[in-house]
Amino acid sequence: MARIAGVDLPRDKRVEIGLTYIYGIGLSRAQEIIAKTGVNPDTRVKDLTDEEVTTLRNFVESNYEIEGDLKRWETMNIKRLIDIGTYRGRRHRQGLPVRGQRTRTNGRTRRGRKITVAGKKKAPGKK
Repeated sequence: MARIAGVDLPRDKRVEIGLTYIYGIGLSRAQEIIAKTGVNPDTRVKDLTDEEVTTLRNFVESNYEIEGDLKRWETMNIKRLIDIGTYRGRRHRQGLPVRGQRTRTNGRTRRGRKITVAGKKKAPGKK
């Protein structure tokens, strides 16, 4: 069982793909890590030796900000934007799209599910 930065890598995947299960490591960064550590990218995670796992763990933890540290850094940046009252900070606070997307018809990811409002009934007329 390969465990790097507190994440259990999936055993049956290739190392290249298995590293992407760590928050902050995508495919290009995983390929870069493998190239610099000299691990064969076609090796399955379950077939890694203890030495290879150790070299990967040491390289990743010493050269990249990942998992909890990265999440903390991102939340601090968002909190800073909110505190100084920037436009982006206000959009974060209101739960609206931050990067200029339209909200009249789309934006359900940030705004939540659509709430329908029933039509008004007409008051009964006098006869």
